[in-house]
Amino acid sequence: MVLYKKLAQIGFLKNSYAFKFLFVAFIGIHIPLIGLLFFVLYGSQNISPNMILFFALVMTLTATMLTLFILKRLIKPIEVASKALNDYRTDRVFSDLPLNFTDEAGLLMRNIHESIQDNETFIKDKQDMVYLLSHDLRTFAGNPQAIATLILDENPSADIKELAELIVESSKQQLVYIENFIKVLKDQDQFIKKTEEKNRISPAELIASVTELATQSLNKKNIKLISEIEVSEVFLKIDQDSLLSVLSNLVNNAIKFSFPDSEIHVRIYLEAKKIIFTVSDSGIGFDSNQKEVLFQKFTKEGRLGTSNEPSTGIGLYLSKNSIEKEGGTLTAISDTGKGATFTIILDA
Repeated sequence: MVLYKKLAQIGFLKNSYAFKFLFVAFIGIHIPLIGLLFFVLYGSQNISPNMILFFALVMTLTATMLTLFILKRLIKPIEVASKALNDYRTDRVFSDLPLNFTDEAGLLMRNIHESIQDNETFIKDKQDMVYLLSHDLRTFAGNPQAIATLILDENPSADIKELAELIVESSKQQLVYIENFIKVLKDQDQFIKKTEEKNRISPAELIASVTELATQSLNKKNIKLISEIEVSEVFLKIDQDSLLSVLSNLVNNAIKFSFPDSEIHVRIYLEAKKIIFTVSDSGIGFDSNQKEVLFQKFTKEGRLGTSNEPSTGIGLYLSKNSIEKEGGTLTAISDTGKGATFTIILDA
């Protein structure tokens, strides 16, 4: 940066990064010519053509090396800006960039610095909203559970007790879903350094948790969840909680659009060093037009379920986001009226 700072002090070079390069190149090109002129004019009288040729070659080579060295030093601002941006993206490290230069390289460093600051402010504001949302949602979900627990403490009749226990169980499931939902939102705002470390995933435990979370919805529509697990364990970059959140969302989505007294099939298997999760139903499915917006955030194509269940329009978007963040894919195929199949593919 020393050479860049010195050139920036020259008036006609101050506001142009390109002029700095042209200036250095111009000087470098003319050094051999100037040197040769001085050698011929002020050298000894008996200079031979071979001496002139040799001197010209030496001066040209020297000037070329010197010019390239100086130009390499002159791109230091670009290297500094690139390193600062990379450090922030990978480790969330804030580099101290100079902000007092007015040429293109100076503007680049200033824009990177201000963009990082703006991004940090945005992340902080969004995280504050997430924390507030998580606090309020936990309160709203916990209130019915507390009231139902009070009802159970009063030794109610069998029918009332059964309803109160359903409320307690439903509230527990809501709290688990809220925690997973908030975790996904928080993870979106974190700059996590990518490593090769992988997490142990137990498909059997995963499906057991998915089934437990979906029990009430399954029972309500008398739907059977049938699982086919062909893998005992696998090591993945995604953690089990995030994968649980995605699978739970896909299963709940399948329940929502399935008819009563039907089946939902979950299959987990390995193929070509990939682990594949499929969630299939025989419900109302979707057409090609709906497929285009299926994974969009807050899509306007959201539909009611077969029992008029509402849709938030964000579940599939968050699920796809979580899978793709770990280098995987989440896709869907369907024919209207013939059900749908959602497929997750991750590197095993």
